[in-house]
Amino acid sequence: MREILRRSITGVIYVVLLLSAVFLSSDAFDFLFMAFGLACLYEFKQIVKLKGYYVFVAYLALWWIFIYLTNDATAINLLMICTITVNLALLFFLFSKKTRHFTNFQKSIIALFYIGGGCIFLTMIPYNQDSFAKFLIMGIFILIWVNDTFAYLVGRTLGRTKLFPSVSPKKTIEGSVGGLIFALLAAYFLSWQETRLSLTEWMLMACLIVVAGSLGDLLESKFKRMAGVKDSGAILPGHGGIWDRLDSLVFAAPFAYLILNIFSYVS
Repeated sequence: MREILRRSITGVIYVVLLLSAVFLSSDAFDFLFMAFGLACLYEFKQIVKLKGYYVFVAYLALWWIFIYLTNDATAINLLMICTITVNLALLFFLFSKKTRHFTNFQKSIIALFYIGGGCIFLTMIPYNQDSFAKFLIMGIFILIWVNDTFAYLVGRTLGRTKLFPSVSPKKTIEGSVGGLIFALLAAYFLSWQETRLSLTEWMLMACLIVVAGSLGDLLESKFKRMAGVKDSGAILPGHGGIWDRLDSLVFAAPFAYLILNIFSYVS
């Protein structure tokens, strides 16, 4: 009971912090996710035992360039290609049964693009159509939260078939399907509030967020399993580290940014 209460209090504080940053100002939102990115990078470095601090400098340089200095489509597309390429390569790592040992250079590239690139694109999403789209980014947060919450609840209630027992023994296929169904329901209601996307586009976004977010969660679990740890950190009582909270969003963000560009182009 005490653990549930602690998780609930931490969860409420986390959500209030996000809401405050989104609705206070775009600068507050930018700064929050810059800080979250640094925290995720630190936790990732600890998990994979990456030495040195140059990856923080590289991340801050990329973040400053793409958030404040350039809107050049070619540069943004190049960063998106690099980030998505690294993410796709990590899926081979996720589903491989062989033990993989990364070099320091590979760890640095993964940290910079998987973690750093994911946080940068997460920050860029509400600026996709120039103005700061508060309800669009909140909608993406809501889709992740709804999927995570109902995947957990449905999995605990109805879960029988393990999804990926070698990486995450508690996740079930039933829970994943339940999370997707409720995320689609949430997307239906979000289409009433945020009309930048049509109902069909919100539904497609929900499917992408659920699939990519679930893969991101599994990927972090594999890194932690290789390191022999339960959580990426201890900064959030009852929840672990910042990376534990953002693993789904960090992995899904570049794909969400890509699909928003496709929606804009098609419409």
